[in-house]
Order: sequence, then C-alpha cells, then structure tokens
Amino acid sequence: MKKVIAIVGPTASGKTKLSIEIAKRIQGEIINGDSVQVYQGLDIGSAKIRSEEMEGIHHHLLSICDPKNTYSVFNFQKDARYLIEKIEHPVIVGGTGLYIKAALYDYEFVESKRSIDFESQYENYSNQELYDLLMMKDPGVKIDLNNRRRLIRALEQAMFGEPRSKKTKKDLVLYDTLIIYLDLDRNILNERLRFRLEKQIEEGFLDEVYQLKQENIEINAIGYRELSQHLDGLLSLDEAKEQIIIHSRQLAKKQKTWFKNQMNPWMIDALDEHLIEKVYNRIKDFLKEDNA
Repeated sequence: MKKVIAIVGPTASGKTKLSIEIAKRIQGEIINGDSVQVYQGLDIGSAKIRSEEMEGIHHHLLSICDPKNTYSVFNFQKDARYLIEKIEHPVIVGGTGLYIKAALYDYEFVESKRSIDFESQYENYSNQELYDLLMMKDPGVKIDLNNRRRLIRALEQAMFGEPRSKKTKKDLVLYDTLIIYLDLDRNILNERLRFRLEKQIEEGFLDEVYQLKQENIEINAIGYRELSQHLDGLLSLDEAKEQIIIHSRQLAKKQKTWFKNQMNPWMIDALDEHLIEKVYNRIKDFLKEDNA
C-alpha cells in the first residue's frame, strides 16, 4: 500500500518549515493541503510559501486556480490522488481537514458543476420540504434539518442513485498514512497569530484584498473576509484585525478536534526543541515498515 505522510495543524504552527526539512531528508515532494492556497493571487493572506523558501523542494497544487473559478474538494481529491500515485514520497501539508481526508479516504463525491445546477432547482424549497423529499428518496439517512447545504447535497446524491445512507466507505483509508499534527498551546498560538497578522499587514495583505475587490472577487476565508469588511467601511482596521484573531483561534480549536476525531494523528508539540529529529525518526520508521 502506498505510503503517504501528512503534516497538519493550525496556522502559524510551523508546518511549512517542518515540511521542507522533512522533504529534504526523505527526497519527498509536497502537496498543498490548504483550500485557500490553491488560488492565484491569494498569497499573503494564506501565508503561501514563497519560491525562495522552497529550498528546491517540488511543491504541488499551489496557485493552480483563478479565484474567479471554483476549486472544490472533488477537484482536490482527484488531483491529490493523481500526485500521490506519481510521487515516491508524497507529503501533504495544510490544515483543510476535509480536503486531506477526501484524498486519503474512500470518499465519493458528485462532481461540483452538477451540484450548482441541482441546487438552483430547489432554491424555493424550505428546509422542511427538502428534508421531507429526502426522506422519501433516502429514508435511512441521518442529517441535520437546519443544515441546508447538506440537505441539498444528500438529496442530490439520492436523486442520482448514490444515497448517503449507503455510503459506508468514507472511513476506509486508501493509503498507509502517517498524520502528524503540530500542536500549540493556546496562549502561544494567540501570540503567533498576532505576530503573523501584523507581518502580513506590513507585507501588503490589505492591498491584496483591495486588488481582489477591484476585480469583484470576494474571498470567504479568514482574513480576506474581515479586511474586505474594513475596506467597505464596516469595520475599523483594529476591529478587523481583532476579528481575524478571534476567528483564527476558533478555527484552530475546531481543526484540532476534527483531526483528532477523524484521522487519529500523532500529536506532537510544535515547540519541542527536538521536533525535526523526532518527526524525521518517526517518518523514517514509518517508511521502513513492511518494506523490509
């Protein structure tokens, strides 16, 4: 079974630096696992690695999509799996849990373009009406009545003969995986988030958002959303920055819970003074397993 390494964790936890060091040692190539970094022009706000920081390591799925277009989890799953099979030692790096799990586990998706057309057909239906229709098509499904997006998705799957209640393979892993989660104390994470945000502002994050708005592009991602509200006069810059920190902390908390519950990662302190050696030794043993 193909071996895949994933380095995950909250923003500002040091994933990029660690991944470069590991990739150099194992002759690996890095697959971006961040749903924002796939877009062109979303560089500063997504903390996208610069070419001079890559140290010769081949990076994939960075800046591959125009932000005017949509790059879905379906697209990521297809592209990431292709790369996993092609690369000898693939290392996925990022914090978008659903994207990473979709690539590594037997998730099945209906192609996104069909979803947009399907959703428009039911835009005038209430959530209860959608739910009732879904129960007729897929009575065994368990779903939140208040989650409209999932209701429509489940209805679409049922309509196309792929009822969600029959999908039992999403927790079946397709590869031999080692998931490494870089954990940070909340107080330290808060300090790092504030330091990173100030640095991003100095580097031109606000200008990046302004240029996107000039092209009528609104990005619904932390940082981009709040600075857009600032440019619209809805928030002062200090208020926008504070909202970014709050939302980043909330996301980090959700990410940690999600990864722990969904992917059983190896948790390690991101500030461990022997971090690189410990991670490398764990990976070295992982790569040797079943290869003797």
